[in-house]
Amino acid sequence: MRVGGFVGLSTCDWPGELAATVFCQGCPWRCSYCHNRHLLPAARDGAIRWDSVVAFMRTRVGLLDGLVFSGGEPTLQRGLAAAAREIRALGFRIGLHTAGPYPDRLSEILPLVDWVGFDVKAPFHDYARVTGVAGGGERARESLRRLLASGVAHEVRTTVHPDLLDTASLTDLASTLADLGARHYALQACRETNAAGRATPPGAAILGRPLSETLRNRFQTLTIRA
Repeated sequence: MRVGGFVGLSTCDWPGELAATVFCQGCPWRCSYCHNRHLLPAARDGAIRWDSVVAFMRTRVGLLDGLVFSGGEPTLQRGLAAAAREIRALGFRIGLHTAGPYPDRLSEILPLVDWVGFDVKAPFHDYARVTGVAGGGERARESLRRLLASGVAHEVRTTVHPDLLDTASLTDLASTLADLGARHYALQACRETNAAGRATPPGAAILGRPLSETLRNRFQTLTIRA
């Protein structure tokens, strides 16, 4: 496992759970709004040893609910399934953040996972414009299909940048997701840092009430994070 970052306690990476979070190094996509750019290269100096993560988790047995594998893109790591088994053997539950670029690797890990946060970047036919990589939409759709068929608890979510997704695109995407069988969907505004160093939410402007009212009856839960 190549670990680019680690947080010993998170209340936001897995809704309703107290978890530690491993940020896996490396991602095959290059989304322009990525807020973890230091995790994009497959390797970099200062990586955290996996055995130190395991040692920490041993000290949190009975105190934390689980461990979330985030990124970067966790399914880029060929050792992900073995790492998940090691943590499960300590008695923890496993969460996973993924954008689904590797359907077969996702299938391998799903039996070991209790919850998945699945990032959908854009309408599947338009993925290259957001990720900078051709063919990503087809792989993401197949990964999502496998996730939904598995019955593993999930949240499908989309980060909204106003230069990349407008209201019409979001409505089209949400309809596609609902037709595929997604029942729990979250829209979250892209947050960037301006020249003064303050965080600004440019995507929040299109997450208004008319959009949410249009989409709400398509999902069991619809979460708006503006």
